[in-house]
Amino acid sequence: MGKQKQQVISRFFAPKSNQTTASSSASSPSPPPPPPQQTPPPKIAATVSFSPAKRKVVSSLFPQKPPKKPKLSPHTLNPIPTPSSQTTHNKKYTPLEQQVVELKTKYPDVLLMIEVGYKFRFFGEDAEMAAKVLGIYAHLDHNFMTASIPTFRLNVHVRRLVNAGFKVGVVKQTETAAIKAHGPGKAGPFGRGLSALYTKATLEAAEDVGGGEDGCGGESNYLVCVVDDDGNVGKIRNGVFGDGFDVRLGVVAVEISTGDVVYGEFNDGFLRSGLEAVLLSLSPAELLLGQPLSKQTEKLLLAYAGPASNVRVEHASRDCFIGGGALAEVMSLYENMGEDTLSNNEDQNMDAPEQGNHRSAIEGIMNMPDLAVQALALTIRHLKQFGLERIMCLGASFRSLSGSMEMTLSANTLQQLEVLRNNSNGSEHGTLLHIMNHTLTIYGSRLLRRWVTHPLCDRNLISARLDAVSEIAESMGSYRTSESVGQHDEKNSDVTIVEPQFYYILSSVLTSLGRSPDIQRGITRIFHRTATPSEFIAVMQAILYAGKQLQQLHIDGEYREKVTSKTLHSALLKRLILTASSPAVIGKAAKLLSTVNKEAADQGDLLNLMIISNGQFSEVARARKAVQSAKEELDSLINMCCKQLGMRNLEFMSVSGITHLIELPANFKVPLNWVKVNSTKKTIRYHSPEVLTALDQLALANEELTIVCRAAWDSFLKEFGGYYAEFQAAVQALAALDCLHALATLSRNKNFVRPVFVDDHEPVQIHICSGRHPVLDTILLDNFVPNDTNLHAEREYCQIITGPNMGGKSCYIRQVALIGIMAQHHQQNCMCWMASTLGWVLLIVSNKGEAPF
Repeated sequence: MGKQKQQVISRFFAPKSNQTTASSSASSPSPPPPPPQQTPPPKIAATVSFSPAKRKVVSSLFPQKPPKKPKLSPHTLNPIPTPSSQTTHNKKYTPLEQQVVELKTKYPDVLLMIEVGYKFRFFGEDAEMAAKVLGIYAHLDHNFMTASIPTFRLNVHVRRLVNAGFKVGVVKQTETAAIKAHGPGKAGPFGRGLSALYTKATLEAAEDVGGGEDGCGGESNYLVCVVDDDGNVGKIRNGVFGDGFDVRLGVVAVEISTGDVVYGEFNDGFLRSGLEAVLLSLSPAELLLGQPLSKQTEKLLLAYAGPASNVRVEHASRDCFIGGGALAEVMSLYENMGEDTLSNNEDQNMDAPEQGNHRSAIEGIMNMPDLAVQALALTIRHLKQFGLERIMCLGASFRSLSGSMEMTLSANTLQQLEVLRNNSNGSEHGTLLHIMNHTLTIYGSRLLRRWVTHPLCDRNLISARLDAVSEIAESMGSYRTSESVGQHDEKNSDVTIVEPQFYYILSSVLTSLGRSPDIQRGITRIFHRTATPSEFIAVMQAILYAGKQLQQLHIDGEYREKVTSKTLHSALLKRLILTASSPAVIGKAAKLLSTVNKEAADQGDLLNLMIISNGQFSEVARARKAVQSAKEELDSLINMCCKQLGMRNLEFMSVSGITHLIELPANFKVPLNWVKVNSTKKTIRYHSPEVLTALDQLALANEELTIVCRAAWDSFLKEFGGYYAEFQAAVQALAALDCLHALATLSRNKNFVRPVFVDDHEPVQIHICSGRHPVLDTILLDNFVPNDTNLHAEREYCQIITGPNMGGKSCYIRQVALIGIMAQHHQQNCMCWMASTLGWVLLIVSNKGEAPF
């Protein structure tokens, strides 16, 4: 009888079977009766649940499964070493692996891409993570798992790794073959060092891979640093440890690729609604948490940076900032930057406005709140590892989170009104920003987002913006004013007919800029000294073209309130056009372009990039002369070769990139110290010892010229830092013109009319005639039913909206809120306005289950 199949049943629940023993069957003389037919035992299954503590105890009693082996390339036959053989004290590292170990020890939290020949290689755990994200193979090479990518695909793969949430470091060779051959370490490996560090917030401003407009190129990538007052953290309140209720928060947000810095300090409640509104309006790509943080603050930030958001989180300690250390660190950086600026301008007298800007920046830092200063110090310390801290001192444009001129929409308002993201799939489609965004440039789109989330509160600023939109819309030829509706404010709603030349010039400039690169990020990359020569040429040419075209409008004056012009009447338009077409900006752009060789920039020829004139770049001229002398000396060696061989008609030739070859018949005898390079059936090509020595000298001279040209290009870009503020103001003016043009286009396409604001002494009121929901009206086309709204502080000041489900209650209330937002901050509003005011109107949805806004 064969052995029964073992049943996998718990021994605590399985029934015991009655088996006949072998001894009893052997003692029976009669033949054994046929075995009785037994019914098979029933299958018993049991599910036992253990607590986490018991599961931990049970798991420690059983051996753990070996970890899953990484995926290997099918082209390798090297086995994976066992864990026992991976002890570090028994390993013998190659010189390259020793460099890898030292680099990983120095940068433990960075995924390193190490340049080895014509590839970038990953080692160890970095190789396994890169293989998973990039879809490449990882295989064992000596002591490490390794994977590689070609050097010309660096831009693509760095972006993919950064978008996956990694901090990526690129390690390049710090010496070339020619320099290494003449150096002391000829036999050792190439020297390598960390040349660049990338995260999502710093990618667009970084060298080699920044400046792209795919992926995260067009959107804002803010780095937001958050600290809070830890006075309640760790203290006992009513017998319970403090939970950060009613905490005070400090926030600093930096867009490194544009130089925009937002700061603020405010009180927040238990739900952190104020902090949530900041996060939704800025949409940061990276969060820097200043530890210690209160429990609720950290919970909200980590929830915002969940797996679906793809937001990177980094922690930083602020214990060293106790007792005013944050302000001291920030001021020391500003002082060092000021000394460097003065030393760089010894030959050039620093302008008084530049000195005033630096002094005003220091005064602004001194007046910042304490928590905001701590967040600023943490941000500067974080940016130092990327080499991008200069933007905080010399090129940043600081603005407060909340001001008296702007209104800050709460997080609930942004979500319920679907201002930035819809509530169905979280995309921008079907939102207020989506239907209003008719901008032609990337930087104009970023500015419009800020306008939408921060409506204006000042009556004069609203009127100035509406005047500008009205004038642009009137110049299109299809704008009609509402003259017969209500009491018209003659002073604030003057609409004038302008010549069509203005709209033609404005639209042509914006269309051309829309086809150009992102010049706002371009000038900031020039300031960071990470821009390529071709990018520099494109940015300067775009600014120069826009300025010269806008100068054709012949607007005279310098930032005066009353500027005489035959074509324009809006003071805001005049000021923006004057700033964008500033003669100083145009002159400096033309001067910078005259220093760079455009053909060499397009071809990436760094050696011939700088145009030497008036004693500029003397070191470049000296290095070029050395290269030319080395070439002449090399060419003169042909005469010596003719004398050695006794031939008259010898010439140097080049084959497959190898220059200065001497081709001779195969049976020709040459000196023994000549080196054979290559050959054919009938000829052999040689290098003489003198030619080899001269070629080495020429290669060394070319390497020195490359180093000098890179240093000259870097110093040339560094000089741009003195002009950055003027160019930044010009680009911001172009972005504002793009936003005003977009709003005028929207009003013309949708037949919107201009809102009328009542005087301050009149009662709070709002009257809407035939109003339409701006988003649903676009989606439903002609199927939306218009509605009227009449509210007056002294008459009907409250409305209770009731009705059946899906009857349009929420749609109607959101319609009134959206129309109010569009009219209040910059836009001609939906369909027909009778009157409006800047007073507050409370809108509440009374249907059960719907959130108020």
